[in-house]
Formats: sequence, structure tokens, C-alpha cells
Amino acid sequence: MAIIMGTAGHIDHGKTTLIQALTGIQCDRLTEEKKRGITIELGFAFFDLPEKNGQKLRMGIIDVPGHEKFIKNMVAGAYGIDFVLLVIAADEGVMPQTREHLEICSLLGIQNGIIALTKKDMVDHEMLELAKEDIQEFVKGSFLEHAPIFPVSSHTGEGLEELKQAIIEKNHTIRPKRRNNIFRLPVDRVFSLKGHGTLVTGTLLSGSARVGDEVCIMPRNIPSKIRSVQSHGQNLEKALAGNRTSVNLANIEVSDIERGNTVTYPQTLFPSARWLVKLHCLSASPKPIRNRTEIHFHHGTKEVMAKLYLKDKNKLEPNETCLCEVKFSEPMCGVFGDKCILRNFSPLQTIAGASIINPLPHFPKLREIPDPENLLSLEQDFLDENTRNNALYEQLKCGNKTGISLRRLTLLCNLDEKDLDKALQQLTAQKRCISYDKENKTYLAAPYALEHEQAMLEILQKYHQNEPLKQYMPKASLLSHFEQPKLAHYVLETLIKQKRIAVFEDGVCLAEHNIALKSHEHTLKTNLYDEFMQNPQNPPLLKELIEKYSVPQKELLDVLALLIQEHKLIKITEGMYFLSTELAEIKNNILQFFKNNQDMSPGDFKELSKGLTRKYAIPVLEYFDKERMTIRVGDVRRLRNTGLI
Repeated sequence: MAIIMGTAGHIDHGKTTLIQALTGIQCDRLTEEKKRGITIELGFAFFDLPEKNGQKLRMGIIDVPGHEKFIKNMVAGAYGIDFVLLVIAADEGVMPQTREHLEICSLLGIQNGIIALTKKDMVDHEMLELAKEDIQEFVKGSFLEHAPIFPVSSHTGEGLEELKQAIIEKNHTIRPKRRNNIFRLPVDRVFSLKGHGTLVTGTLLSGSARVGDEVCIMPRNIPSKIRSVQSHGQNLEKALAGNRTSVNLANIEVSDIERGNTVTYPQTLFPSARWLVKLHCLSASPKPIRNRTEIHFHHGTKEVMAKLYLKDKNKLEPNETCLCEVKFSEPMCGVFGDKCILRNFSPLQTIAGASIINPLPHFPKLREIPDPENLLSLEQDFLDENTRNNALYEQLKCGNKTGISLRRLTLLCNLDEKDLDKALQQLTAQKRCISYDKENKTYLAAPYALEHEQAMLEILQKYHQNEPLKQYMPKASLLSHFEQPKLAHYVLETLIKQKRIAVFEDGVCLAEHNIALKSHEHTLKTNLYDEFMQNPQNPPLLKELIEKYSVPQKELLDVLALLIQEHKLIKITEGMYFLSTELAEIKNNILQFFKNNQDMSPGDFKELSKGLTRKYAIPVLEYFDKERMTIRVGDVRRLRNTGLI
């Protein structure tokens, strides 16, 4: 497994010179860098390792600038390294950027390192020992507290072999845990070569890059394709996580990409203008972080302006931690657990670190997040098999209230595909979440499913209150109140299984719903039904009923609708109703007729319908056409559905 070493340390402490002495590679490539004698941009080198099984191995090296003005470049380089080579000059000792670089490495989650005490040839033995004591005191309490210190001279070569062996040993002992299911290459350099086109370089954080793969540049979602892949100057068919990687991209211009973009697979990362993070204020911060503070926000190789919104706090004191919503000046793409660096405007210095909890759009507003304290321990909880399910459940609760697809869930945890699937199966079996969309594998926390159930019941309750004479609400009307159709269908089926909702053909109602007619409504219903019973072949039209009965039109229509729901009437067309028994008799006569005949003429129908007048005959014929029993062919009707006879 490949690992990457990065340098850190104050300006002019010999980082670039040391890397050249170790590798023979000059990392300063810009004319201005060589002229001024300082590193401005990131430099890259590699370290040849002993061959293993006949395979040539190389370890990537990132050399960072030490000047305070180029901290953003330092952060971009430090992101993704596995261990740091902290460089401190013996003649100057610990300096401001030594401190800030170590703070940044700590905030980025780097846990391994070596200390190089450079310029050994420029001090005497006593001064060298004092410098070592000073360094030991400086790193006390940090991840470098027990790191070995190697006094070296890049000019004389003294101590270089010992340092080189220590670096080789790190390659054997460090086993960084990388997510292998999400391909991410944060871009730290973009350029073009004649005859090749656009190339980007970066540290391959996770996943793999293969020649021919379709990719996209996020967050702008620009499609492209990998033409070729290189790592440490070697052409590869496939680059793996943990390597410095150069990718040649097809159909894309240099102007389309910039440092801070990420090369990934389509539909893998999702841009968002707001993230939920765990924010930690440095103990060395000169002052508390106040709510709504604007800061420089560093993630991966990207620097962006952002504003902080603290959860239930007006300010975050040094060495305190809290939940925080970050709003960006432009969309960003991230993954759960990613480390971020926050720098103040004035004075321009590192003040805090953050760890991403939710990088997706549409998570609840800060004040609506349930059990916020549980989110602060998620990283550790996901690492422990005993608390893994609880951590995933908290992320489901903190996600979209209409559910999260499996594809997006991979960005909300640090579980591989197998462990994530296992945890989801267990949560589903425990009824702590549901999966309502099998095709897209969408999961929803159980409390939100209950909220949707309650919402559906309340919609029905309100409908019954507003339409007391209607036995049921049209099913399509009920489902239209919900944003996600599949979720609405799932909730409805659940309530039907629980017998809390009853089904009536194309309608639904609360299981306990019964129509209670008032005295005058009951009388109207009886009278209307009698009107149809008295003359089945010449039923009253709606306009005639309105003229005859002195009641509001809505009330009349509601009573007619009730008779329809009770299957006593059938609405033929607008304003025309028939007794269901009368229509059933006509239908039966037609079906009997078609047993021996292919065509039914208007005259045939008049006889079969016992002499319906033209006023009723045409609407009734069209009704049977609409019901797909018959079909008009010229001046005759034919049976459309022969299975009816």
C-alpha cells in the first residue's frame, strides 16, 4: 500500500533543500521561486523504496511552502498525506509557522510523523542539544510527542541516511485506512501539454482511476473521460488510493478546471452550499469564535469564504467543540469525516478545525436537528461495531425527511459497502428505518415515517370535516399532497394494513369514518332517490333537480355523490345520472345481444334499452364507450372487450 509524506515547517528552514538531498528532485519549479529562494507553490517528488516481489515502489512526497502568505497552498498539500516530515532549523528553532503547520496537521487528522532538525552544520553541539530540548517541549501533547528527531545537514549529507531509513520504515509500518468505494482526486494543479491536452494532478484520496473511465469535474459537474494515468512519472492502467496521481482528461479545457475541483465518477458527489460540521476552536485561538463569523474555509485543495452558524451558542470558546452549520459562497462537495481548516480574517491565522457530519443538501435546519449531541461522536461511533448501527440511525434522522438513497448514504458514513448494507438490514429489521423505494434503495428513519403517516391521517380527517357527505376521498387527490409518490404509496399501504384507512374502489377514508346525515339531508337523499326510481328511463337532469329543490347546489351535489358512493346512482356525464340497477340491466341486454351479433345499430340499442330517447341514448352509448365495453365504428357499435361475454 502506497503512502504519502508531506513536509511542514517555517520558511527558510530547509524543507525543499532536504527533499532534494533525499531524492535528487528539485521541487521548486517556478522561475519566481528560484529567483526569490522561497517555495510558493506545492512541490512534488518521490522516494524510491526497496523493491518488493520484483516490483519497483515509490513513495510520494509533497513539499509545502513555509511562508505565512501561502498557508492556503500548504493546507492544499497537507490534505491527504499519511505522515509529516516536520522540518525545524537548528539555528532558529520553533517559529510561528512551525506552530501553525503542526496545528493544521493535527486538525487534518494526521497521526504520524518524523522530525528533521536541519542545518546541523551551522550550530555547535551545545546549541544542537538545546534545539532538540526545545522541540521536545514544543511537540509535547501533540501526535509528534514521541516522534524521533533526526539532526541532519542537507549540505554535508550528515544524518541523511538515518533519516532515509526512518522514512522507509514508516512506509512499512503505517497502514492508513482508505475508503475504496468513492473515487476522489482533489485537484491541486492543472496544466496542458502539447499533444496531450489537459492534465490534472492531486493526491488520490480514495477509490481508483482507470484509463477509459467516464468521470466528471465537481462541483460544476463537467463530464470528461480519462485518457491516461500517471503516478510518480510511471504510466499506469489504474492508479490506487494513496498515490500522487496525474490524469489526462479528454474533451475539457484548462479553463474549465481549477485547484479545489474534484475529479470523481458521475453521480458520486453532490454539491451543497451548506454543510453540517463538528467545529473545534483551537486552544491557541486568540479569541472565541462568534456566531455568524465569516472565515476562510479550507477543504481538500479548495479555499472558499464561508459563514459559521453555531448550534445553541453565541460564541465558541478556545478548546470547545460544538455543532455548526457552514454556509459557503459557492457550492462544495465533501464526504463524512473529511477534515477542514478554518482561518480568521484578521489576524490571518488558523483558529479552528472542522469535521464534516453532513455534506448533502436538504438536511434539517440547525434548530430542527434532533439529538444534536449524538452527532458529535459519530466518527468514533462508526469505528466501533457495537455503536455503528446507532451512528447510521443518527445520520438517517439528520438527513432528508423524505429519505436518503443508498448512493447518498455512502457519503454520510465511513462504512464500506458491505458494512453499510449489513447495518441497514439490521436497522430495518429493528423497525428503526424503512425502505420504501427498492429500485433506488431509499431509506427513511422510522420517526419520519410516522410523521408522514400522521400527516396522511390528518389530511383525511380534514377532508371528512370539509366534505361530511362524502364517504371517501379520491385516492389520487390524497397522494398528490406528498412530494415523493413512492413514499406516499408506501405510507398509504402501511395504514391500510394497519386498518387505520379503509379502501373504497378509487377512494379511501378513515377506518372509523361514517356519514351522519342531518334530518334535512336524509330527507333530500330519500327524495332524490325516489325521483330516479319513479322514472328510470327518463331520469331527472341536474338542472331540473336544482330548480325543484330549494337547497344549495353543493349540498345537492354532495347528496348525489353519496348515492353514487352507495352504488345507487351512476354519473353518465356532466349533469346526468342513472339508477345503477337500470344501467346494469341495459348493459346485460347489450352483452346478450353481442353473443349473436357483431354490430349494434342505434335502432338495436333503442330496443335493448327499452326505448331510451335520443337525449339519453347518446350519452349512455358514449358512457359504455368510455368504460371500454363498446367502441364506435361508423354508425354502429361493436364489443371492445369480448371477454365480457
